[in-house]
Amino acid sequence: MFVTILILGLVLGGTYALLALGLTLQYGIARIMNLAYGELTLAAAFILVALMQGFGISPLLTVALIGPVGYVVGSLLYTVMMKPLVARSSGGKLDVDSILATFGLLFLIQGALLMVFGPNFTSISYLDKGVTIFGVTVALNRLIALGICVVVGGALVIALATTRWGLALRAVAQTPTSAPLVGLDVNKVARQGFALGTALAATAGATVAMYQTFSASGGVVFTMKALVIVIMGGVGNVGGALAAGLLLGLVETFVATAIDPGLTLAATFAIFLLVLLFRPQGLFGKA
Repeated sequence: MFVTILILGLVLGGTYALLALGLTLQYGIARIMNLAYGELTLAAAFILVALMQGFGISPLLTVALIGPVGYVVGSLLYTVMMKPLVARSSGGKLDVDSILATFGLLFLIQGALLMVFGPNFTSISYLDKGVTIFGVTVALNRLIALGICVVVGGALVIALATTRWGLALRAVAQTPTSAPLVGLDVNKVARQGFALGTALAATAGATVAMYQTFSASGGVVFTMKALVIVIMGGVGNVGGALAAGLLLGLVETFVATAIDPGLTLAATFAIFLLVLLFRPQGLFGKA
């Protein structure tokens, strides 16, 4: 039982961690709370299914391409929709404006997905043969999804910690008012952070499509779980988001396996409330 929960929990947690990383970057760097985040994730999932079923394109190839496409889409969204909000924002007005704007974007994307793909649940059969690990049989597609999340998440953490580009992103995230004093274009870096967050959302959506069932109206669940993980890990804390995502995957798998699958969402929000009440800076944030 323990090994089963551990392996399946890590697979689910890896997807959650990748999902939360994007929202962490968007809010931490661009200061935009993107309520349409889950819908962007679902859009990538539906694209993977459509390319496989309609054109026979391998999901692994789609996963490799969907990240760059998501980056371009995120950059365009920021330029067209978010940049005017940033330009006129003052005080805490950007938070409110971005919430309202992306709330509208949520329904726009959701309506488009419902119109094109319909309201039914969707899934694919891809590399779903069982692989035995420590006596536990796990579908190969789940292991591949975990591997993708580990590689992408690890590469991002290393890039943020060791490159000048990563240093610029971290500088704007920590002190946006002081960043221009050292020659950083805050708006350009914010656009890059928002675009990178969208790329991560798209990649996470593609990995979800490889082993989960989903529908066009389920984006809000992804958004809320990403938000829960961001709060658990500490707002703007990339390492905390990774750890919190893995932790949430383990908790949900334990509840579903040992207690009742219907209580997984309740357990998620119970943790969320406890963190807000007793550890508002996050489990991995500084006191």
